Amino acid sequence: MIIDFHTHIFPDRIAAHAVSRLEQEGNIVAATDGTITSLLSSMDKAGVNMSVILPVATKPAQFMNIQSFAESINEQYSDRLMSFGGIHPDSANYRKQMNLIADLGFKGIKIHPDYQGVRIDDIRYLRIIEYACELGLVVITHAGIDISMKNSVYCPPDKMRKVLDELKPDKMVLAHMGGWGMWDEVYEYLAGENVFLDTAFIYDTMKKEQFLKILEKHDPKKILFGSDSPWSDMKKAVNWIKSLSLPQSVEEAIFSGNAKQLLGIDGT
Repeated sequence: MIIDFHTHIFPDRIAAHAVSRLEQEGNIVAATDGTITSLLSSMDKAGVNMSVILPVATKPAQFMNIQSFAESINEQYSDRLMSFGGIHPDSANYRKQMNLIADLGFKGIKIHPDYQGVRIDDIRYLRIIEYACELGLVVITHAGIDISMKNSVYCPPDKMRKVLDELKPDKMVLAHMGGWGMWDEVYEYLAGENVFLDTAFIYDTMKKEQFLKILEKHDPKKILFGSDSPWSDMKKAVNWIKSLSLPQSVEEAIFSGNAKQLLGIDGT
């Protein structure tokens, strides 16, 4: 079984515009068109059984629309897709919104310090992460450099380490192996800590030796496979992990075992 812990889609009516804009901002070419249909097709080609969808709220006012779209995904595609909720740190009613996310049965929330313009160690994120711990929600955050905003890093490994030390969250996931493009700092500040790292969008930039070095120090039960579809090709991502020639038990844990345990789901 393969679970892709890091994917994105958009409603059909805005997918073309959203993908085109983000391609221009990041100077990249998407592997799919950002729709549900294209994600499912990509999963079939790559042998991926389930994908976790991570919506990003760039404005507080987007909260209800994001949750409605995410809820519809979970209702219609529960056998293949699982969407998290999305929340913005500037929400005036973050507790009420997070209660709603939990009540609707979402397993977690996505935050994005760069797109949301808030540093990861800001009190607005600290209170969200702390309350997510109380509710038993997974929190996944973009970590490291964002390719469309390279001049400022809102979630660097050293700042994230301070958050971990202060809050000690049990279900914190750092995307892009803990800090895209900052993997020496990941090794120094985050490897070996009680935090999950996903493998999204590392396949063209991270050397395999860097990955294996972090894995020597970090618990393999804390690594989650992710592609970052549509920004990475899902099949290429699967093959990259397979090319590492990891022990079968470690590969299986990365591909699905760790995600199943974190999400509290069954399946073979």
